[in-house]
Amino acid sequence: MQAARLLICTDLDRTLIPNGPQPESPGARERFYRLAQLPQVTLTYVSGRHRALVQQAIANYRLPPPDFVIGDVGTTIYHVGGALDWQRQTDWEEQIARDWAGHSRADIKSLLVDLPALRMQESSKQNAYKLSYYVPLHYDQAALSKRIRERLDAHGIAARQIWSVDEPAGVGMLDVTPASASKYHAIMALMQMLEFDASDTLFCGDSGNDLEVLVSPLRAVLVANARDKMRDETLRLAQLGGNADRLYIARGGYQGMNGNYSAGMLEGIAHYFPLVEQWLDEPSKEYRS
Repeated sequence: MQAARLLICTDLDRTLIPNGPQPESPGARERFYRLAQLPQVTLTYVSGRHRALVQQAIANYRLPPPDFVIGDVGTTIYHVGGALDWQRQTDWEEQIARDWAGHSRADIKSLLVDLPALRMQESSKQNAYKLSYYVPLHYDQAALSKRIRERLDAHGIAARQIWSVDEPAGVGMLDVTPASASKYHAIMALMQMLEFDASDTLFCGDSGNDLEVLVSPLRAVLVANARDKMRDETLRLAQLGGNADRLYIARGGYQGMNGNYSAGMLEGIAHYFPLVEQWLDEPSKEYRS
């Protein structure tokens, strides 16, 4: 598949950022940096992190500056651009706000305040369309999820529950967002805004919170450092949805690299868009590791 331009959307932690237990291929991030700097490429980071943590990751890991950031598990979209001015795309927030039927974040918080298992996360992790909680690790998630859903449904609130685990801290986590706020929906909104389509868009990820995008009709890359269980589930769901031909699972060997993190991203990008090899023959931009 050839394209005159390319929208690369990627998760950060354990996808572009090499912060998992597996080794990173030397030079892989440098090569991705060069690719991301090309004028044909529009780079979007898609993360559960909030703005300050994305900025911290860019600085700490010497990541290429993105054109856009989809943050806070899909509830915010920023245009970053060359000026690094982080312009918030309020049209997106107005769109997802409709799911809450006129109710505010404070309204939803009050509806859930008496559920003893829910403990609010730090204020930096909250925003107008995301309530983030800590939950005991071994709590009955299914029962709690049902109670939350019933309460919100009773008020006409269409919400999404995003469950995850902070393994180092040994605690469960829950984000409550508008139903249409997700990585996938935010990517689709950005594609529409920038006039990209499925032929010139690609997503890279590694874990469960990337699953909706990985098994969607968009071209997707699962990096080689993904867990075996994640690999199996992603392939199963992609096949079930008829999208297996749009899922590339990195395995290593591309240009002598191991397929982990940015090496897997490059492998998948080259699989779908061989023209990037020609683009990368251009003189490289400066990179400091």
